[in-house]
Order: sequence, then structure tokens, then C-alpha cells
Amino acid sequence: MKKLRILTLLLTMITFGCKAQTTEKMAVTEAVNAYSNAGDTNNAATLDNLLDSNYRVVMNRLFGSKGVSIVSKTDYLKKIKSKEWGGDSRKLTIENIVMNGPTASAKVTFKGKKATIVSILILIKEETGKWKLINDTPVFK
Repeated sequence: MKKLRILTLLLTMITFGCKAQTTEKMAVTEAVNAYSNAGDTNNAATLDNLLDSNYRVVMNRLFGSKGVSIVSKTDYLKKIKSKEWGGDSRKLTIENIVMNGPTASAKVTFKGKKATIVSILILIKEETGKWKLINDTPVFK
């Protein structure tokens, strides 16, 4: 009888743990979708709300460069507002989400008319429970 109680308790804990992780993955998915949509429509105000103040785009050897370029949140939003970046109707594919407590990573593909970009996105969960992007590391295909 005691073994049955322990087994029931373990199964309950696993079930609730899986459900909580599924809920968090759904919240991360929603944040990634909102990020993609806001970029596609050059909606800097929405992006400002989705991005942590420490947000960075880290570009490693892009466009023939031999080094790493880092774009701050402020500069990123300027490029979105000026329509230098964004404004493409892209199909978003979320390939993988890895949860690590209040941090998550997502490997995504943005396929648009202008380009196909594979990115590793890093998101953090605020104390309020809201997921925000803190890093985008894109590779253009």
C-alpha cells in the first residue's frame, strides 16, 4: 500500500512538472511569434515591449565580416523604425525550445522573400512571469 502511494505521488509530480514545462514552452512560443510578427510589420513599439533592456543581436562573421558585430536594443529598434531591417512576410518555424528554469533558448528559422535566417534566440522570464528576448544570434542562409 505504501509503495502504491509513493508511485502515485511520483506520477503526480511528473505529470504536473510536464504540464508546467508545456505551459512555459507555450509562453515562449507566444513570445517568439510576437517577436517575428512585430519585426515583419516594423512594429518597434511592440518590439520594445518584447525585448529586455539588455537585448542584443550578435552577428558572427555575417555578410563577409571576419569578426563579431553586436547591435544593441536601441540600435536594433532604430533599424526597425527606419525599415532598414524587418518588413518581410516570413514563415516562422520553431525547431526546438530548451527550457532551463527562468531561461529558454529557441532555434528558429525565419523564411521570407528577402532572406532565410536561422537564429538561436535566448529568452528570460521576468519576475512578473513575462518572457522577453535578450539575445538573437542569426545566421543567414
